[in-house]
Amino acid sequence: MEKKSLFKEFSKGIIKENPVLCLVLGTCPTLAVTTSASNAIGMGVAATAVLVCSNMVISLLRKVIPGKVRIPAYITIIAGFVTIVQMLVQAFAPAINDSLGIYLPLIVVNCIILGRAEMFASKNKVIPSMLDGLGMGVGFTAAMLLMGMIRELFGAGSLFGIPILSNFMSPVIAFILPPGGFFVFGMLIALANKLNGGKGKAPEEVGCAGCPMKNRCQNIKDGCKTKEGEA
Repeated sequence: MEKKSLFKEFSKGIIKENPVLCLVLGTCPTLAVTTSASNAIGMGVAATAVLVCSNMVISLLRKVIPGKVRIPAYITIIAGFVTIVQMLVQAFAPAINDSLGIYLPLIVVNCIILGRAEMFASKNKVIPSMLDGLGMGVGFTAAMLLMGMIRELFGAGSLFGIPILSNFMSPVIAFILPPGGFFVFGMLIALANKLNGGKGKAPEEVGCAGCPMKNRCQNIKDGCKTKEGEA
């Protein structure tokens, strides 16, 4: 595969197909742990490590895993890597482990990871699958970090625990509460849509040719009507 194609597989997950802001996946941990920037980085790095490793293994085993049991097999592989990551976090970053709580082991059922396993890693070679996982992980981490920085800065007046706005304004507590999370999430989705050049898609004109009732109606000047005797 050409270098240009490999770069495309990596870069698509950062903005164009950002799993959080464009595909709107993994919203539960995104809203729950982004009350601070450090929590956002911790969750993002953990999910990225699991994404890359699980994508590689699933790609390697894509021709071995029977189709009927592929989902349980994917979950088992993902769970193995989540366990390893959780043990490493507990050993080397206990504060992050305590902050993330139940959301760290719940990476097992994160729809971003399972979705990339099913949609990409199970159909592609190892290197593209690894880059796909890395790109999606970077996009996930970037979105969470940006959201965490905004919420912590305005909600607590600090950034990574360092006071920033305490001398200028009082913290707006709503930003670190669920309503503030949804507000910031919506604003970032709108920004991502703008960066992607999204202007909305105009409704398609179906007309009689595409109408599911075309065989049961007849054209008249002002539109269509059902044939007599038919409901």
